[in-house]
Amino acid sequence: MAIKVYLAGPLGFSEAGRLFHYQCLIPSLERLDLVPVDPWTLGDTSELQAALALPDLNQQRLQLAQINRQIGATNTEAIDGCDWILANLDGVDVDSGTAAEIGYGFANGKRIFGYRGDFRLSCDNLGGRVNLQVEYFIQASGGLIVSDLESLLAALENAKG
Repeated sequence: MAIKVYLAGPLGFSEAGRLFHYQCLIPSLERLDLVPVDPWTLGDTSELQAALALPDLNQQRLQLAQINRQIGATNTEAIDGCDWILANLDGVDVDSGTAAEIGYGFANGKRIFGYRGDFRLSCDNLGGRVNLQVEYFIQASGGLIVSDLESLLAALENAKG
């Protein structure tokens, strides 16, 4: 049975992030016979774009609030249907949505792997690599945090057993 991996992270928000996500990360996971579950492709982007284009800001706010709830529910279902979570931890601080997905996944028994290719400090103190609670959830789930793609792929391959 193929292992399904939910891809938590903010990579879809930027052009550089999307390039890494779609041209490097997802193909690498597929070569390991893992099944990436990409939350950036689960929703109706035309509905989101239409709401963002509404000229009336009150209407836009109402539409976006409804879409936000749909996205949250869809992502929750996707996490529930996966075996593992792969969280991108890059940035000055871990993205808040990514941190929430890590916490939800941990509470539901998912194994979590963290990738932080960003060399900037992003921790509570020198004893950590990222937010201490995020790091705890990842490690306590049986996962680990790595700092380069090669190490990530090796860790995932080893975890497959």
